Amino acid sequence: MLRLPVDAVAPPRLGTPFRWLLLSSVVTNLGDGVLLAAGPLLVASETRDPLLVAAAMFLQQLPWLLFGVLAGAWSDRLDRRRVVLVVDLLRACVLAVLTLTILTGVADIRLVLATLFVLGTAETLSDIASSALLVETVERSHLGVANARLQGGFITANQLVGPPVGAALFALARPFPFALTAVCAAAGAVLVSRVALRARPAPDRSRALREDVAEGMRWLWSHPPVRTLTLTIVLFNVTFGAAWSVLVLYAQERLGLDATGYGWLLVSMAVGGLVGTAAYAWLERNVGMVWLMRIGLVLETLTHLALAVTTEALLALAIMFVFGLHAFVWGTTSRTIRQRSVPVELQGRVGSVYMIGVYGGMLVGAPVGGLLAREWGLTAPFWFGFVGSAVLVVVMWRGFAHLTDDAPAARC
Repeated sequence: MLRLPVDAVAPPRLGTPFRWLLLSSVVTNLGDGVLLAAGPLLVASETRDPLLVAAAMFLQQLPWLLFGVLAGAWSDRLDRRRVVLVVDLLRACVLAVLTLTILTGVADIRLVLATLFVLGTAETLSDIASSALLVETVERSHLGVANARLQGGFITANQLVGPPVGAALFALARPFPFALTAVCAAAGAVLVSRVALRARPAPDRSRALREDVAEGMRWLWSHPPVRTLTLTIVLFNVTFGAAWSVLVLYAQERLGLDATGYGWLLVSMAVGGLVGTAAYAWLERNVGMVWLMRIGLVLETLTHLALAVTTEALLALAIMFVFGLHAFVWGTTSRTIRQRSVPVELQGRVGSVYMIGVYGGMLVGAPVGGLLAREWGLTAPFWFGFVGSAVLVVVMWRGFAHLTDDAPAARC
């Protein structure tokens, strides 16, 4: 009886190693989802300055800019499974220390921000290695379905279950959510150790690390679809990062939501994402990757506008549902195109450059959002997001024409 739901979530054709990888991802993402709500709430409990609240996101994304390229090169040189295992154990230790500082009353805004930077550094290494790990686990023809399943697990644990649990635990006692996140990180390390990998070409460790980095950059720039995806994510994440950096204050002060209500705002986005990933195989076959990208960016632009003008919590919940549907379909499509295109031995380096674009854009956008909110109010970052995204949609529209749909379609 148990086999049927397991097969529905992780079809047998994806293999047993993928099931261990999926389970590890779900467990660690549950902890990250708890932290997604509890982290901003902890920062907001220490300061009401929008710039310092935005600094929390800034410091979490900064390691991608500082270490992302090197992390990609190391991922291609080392055992990716071992990298994920070690980093998850280190994250568990850092979170345990944070829990103790909160419990003893030692934690203040400086310590919290420093801890977020350390956790962001660990996440940089883990995320790059994990993404490349998938290519060593399943066949390329199944990457679309595998990514959709991972995204579905991410949404369920990180966005749907984790945030309300994190907000509720924070309201109950501030140390609780951070202790739970530490346990989840340790459990994820144990689970990923069970993943058996397919053979990959032996890495060339005789070259200097900078040569490996340069090779990855050259490959990305010479491949039009992956280059277009990278440029798009950089530019759109500036506008996204500006708005989302003050979302916790926007939810509390403009929508009138408490800590639990803020968690449910994130849940609404997660439910939309879950619907989108469940329908991904059909969307890829019938809509096509080019139009999935284009329609998604239009929806993102309209999301900024809608949030800028509303003061109704229920309407904001509906808006976040639609945004979540777009965001996770877009992310699954982008990742699948990238993984199908990039040689396995370059997955870490090319993926790291792409992720630097993801977080680099947010890194620029976060302080912009904080400054705009401080000077002109909490809706200013959303107006910035709307105008900036609208301009980018027009500029980037034709650039998606060379994203081909000739890769194998996803099947459920």
